[in-house]
Amino acid sequence: MHDKQDESLMALIEEFLTARATRKPSPHTLAAYRRDLHTVAALVAEATPLPLDALLITDLSPRVMRAAFARFAAPRAPASVHRAWSTWNSFFTFLVADGLVAGNPMPAVGRPRALLPQPKPLRGADTPEVLLASAARDDGRQRDPWPERDVAVLAVALCAGLRLSELLALRVGSVGGRPGERRVEVAGKGGRPRVVPIEADLDRVLMDYLASRARRFGSRSVRPDSALLVDRRGEPLRRGGLQYLVESCYRRAGIGDRVPRGARLHALRHTFATRLAEDGASAAEIMRLLGHASLASSQTYIEVTAGQQRDAVRANRTNRALAGLVPTDLG
Repeated sequence: MHDKQDESLMALIEEFLTARATRKPSPHTLAAYRRDLHTVAALVAEATPLPLDALLITDLSPRVMRAAFARFAAPRAPASVHRAWSTWNSFFTFLVADGLVAGNPMPAVGRPRALLPQPKPLRGADTPEVLLASAARDDGRQRDPWPERDVAVLAVALCAGLRLSELLALRVGSVGGRPGERRVEVAGKGGRPRVVPIEADLDRVLMDYLASRARRFGSRSVRPDSALLVDRRGEPLRRGGLQYLVESCYRRAGIGDRVPRGARLHALRHTFATRLAEDGASAAEIMRLLGHASLASSQTYIEVTAGQQRDAVRANRTNRALAGLVPTDLG
């Protein structure tokens, strides 16, 4: 065994996080790794006479980990427990690969089944259209209205299904291709690139936005390596600014009650995927367009759509009129 076996648990956690950072996870993902590792480690320390900084990796037996995870799971949702279990499993896999421990105790620790998150699209059949029409209007109540930019942000999210981080990473040069074959190149989650086709109408929206930006800030502001989405000062939009922009568009459109809780900007991506499923796209097509890592994530959109279709059929008044027309004891 490696002589690092006697290193403190906290030092090895930092070594693991440094190794993970080379994979370029998002800051939020890395923060979640750290939080899960530190929280469970603290629970281990509470059950021993040792302070947290004095814990060694050899103190983490299967029995100890089972007890710590039982306490961790008590106040938390299954998804949080599953995520923490996966983080610790990756941590021990890293230690085994480096020869720091003989085996991974996590298979002996129970974990809840990971439930796929349910899609949360905008509610209402015409809500995307209402939202876009509202954003396109020059609202006199705004201090510095820029409808071309607002429509471009919403349109890219609704018609290309990009995540928040993907929207922020876009460059002016990310949009390319010949007329009729235009596409946007996306730096996807986990470093997985993908290409999403864009139709002529979205292309015109983007060109209109870039023309308005050149009028505001000059032609140098739309160089290929410039951020595609900028604020009213011409600076690249950041996470908080993008979220605020979309929220303000919801308010101006008066559709706040149609936006699911917990999926504010992400509701635009879910709307894109849901409409794909409603229009007959396969799970494989949705997977490629959204950049999902697994087919199961994409399948949920089709399953939800099928359920909504059955609910709609069930609500048809004619179905209720059939009741009593045929004896129920047939067959």
